[in-house]
Amino acid sequence: MGEPRRAVRRYRFVGDAAGGEERAVLALRVPEVLDPQYGMYAWPCAVVLAQYVWFHRRTLPGRRVLEIGAGVSLPGIVAAKCGAQVTLSDSEELPQCLEISQQSCLMNHLPHVPVVGITWGRISPELLSLAPVDIILGSDVFFDPKDFEDILTTVYFLLEKNPHAQFWTTYQVRSADWSIEALLYKWKLKSIHIPLHSFSADKEHLASSPLPSRHTIEMMIISLARSVGT
Repeated sequence: MGEPRRAVRRYRFVGDAAGGEERAVLALRVPEVLDPQYGMYAWPCAVVLAQYVWFHRRTLPGRRVLEIGAGVSLPGIVAAKCGAQVTLSDSEELPQCLEISQQSCLMNHLPHVPVVGITWGRISPELLSLAPVDIILGSDVFFDPKDFEDILTTVYFLLEKNPHAQFWTTYQVRSADWSIEALLYKWKLKSIHIPLHSFSADKEHLASSPLPSRHTIEMMIISLARSVGT
């Protein structure tokens, strides 16, 4: 069996009046490995989340952003290019995913963006030593139901340490039975649905790429469900 085929995918995000500067443009490249390893490919959810980050680019300078399950790291790379202080992370058990995150940084002239190993559901020294965060990013992390609680355990831990932070996440609708509502309630979290048209992502093609195509992508923001007065 030969080596997996490698490729480079290009994206071009263009601003409009709703996003601030007229005709602001951000061109990026990310490496891909055409391999069964999910985290080494840019999935449709990543482009939609990156579009949301780009749409809100004027709010990002100086904000502290952590991308979880980053893989090729498109949303995190956009955030870094827009002035955020970004940390990228993927499972410490998947060194090839950490390596492709580092390749994305180098390819986009971001050599100083840290890449750390964080495994969902595990309280590790790397997780404990993370700097404060304002925004957590995660695209298509809700892929396999067996991982849902581990993901939310990690998100809850981060939000407890950073009570004003938010988790921005996109997911692909693959099953009518897909739901994290019970887990959100268990972990004292709440979610807000973000319509794609509100950030110009309700299209089959985004950022000069063929994604998300006809896939059904949804976005939500998750935060702590604090009671009034607490």
